[in-house]
Amino acid sequence: MHLDVQDLRNFYYRSALGRAAQRHVRDELLRLWPENVKGQTVVGFGFSVPLLRPFLADARRVIGLMPGPQGVMPWPAGMPNVSVLCEEVLWPIDTGIVDKLVVMHGLETSQNADALLQECYRVLGPGGKAMFIVPNRGGLWSRSDKTPFGYGRPYTAGQLETLLKAHGFAVERHTGALYQPPTHRRFWLKSGQMWERVGKGVPSIVGGVIMVEVSKQVRAQHKGGLGAAVKKPLSVLEGLGAAEPKPQG
Repeated sequence: MHLDVQDLRNFYYRSALGRAAQRHVRDELLRLWPENVKGQTVVGFGFSVPLLRPFLADARRVIGLMPGPQGVMPWPAGMPNVSVLCEEVLWPIDTGIVDKLVVMHGLETSQNADALLQECYRVLGPGGKAMFIVPNRGGLWSRSDKTPFGYGRPYTAGQLETLLKAHGFAVERHTGALYQPPTHRRFWLKSGQMWERVGKGVPSIVGGVIMVEVSKQVRAQHKGGLGAAVKKPLSVLEGLGAAEPKPQG
């Protein structure tokens, strides 16, 4: 079940807890992807636009895909719109042109996760990277319906990695984020940065979200028969298999 885009917008842009969550997850994404995206195509699916603003300045193109059941909102504010309403498993993007793909609030709420991952694989180019961000089954955020991470299917790191590998992705690494409790109380909001730093030293199982980075693993093309025809046999093999000459009596 997809959340409504208005509820997502209100959480991330109009609540202190949502702005804190946006900052913590975005900081972790930029730590994992510190490289320059100049000339690259960056795409987000679900409701990942809160994480994409740092890429607007340098990327060749930034696109925020939002599935129909969720709805769409214009983004970014005060700039030309780059958000697009699309079918969940039929994106208006050419095959193999995406360099960076971010999926947040998309996989765990999808009614057809297999088809969605096939579409992710299709649009990602050779050497491209994707970041899947989902609620952590063992974390506090997936147990509270006060945040968007309390909806849909939560995952463990092992479950998510197994699913991604089954769809042709090569898992590069995984980490966690959102170590502060999902509460609007001022003490926890003010100490959020401290909890994120502390969380880096403990297993990601306690984080509110799991972040798994993958790359596109190009499937080998299998061809029947010999890979290449031998145009000129080696001279040492000439005559091999021919009838042996009979001695002259």
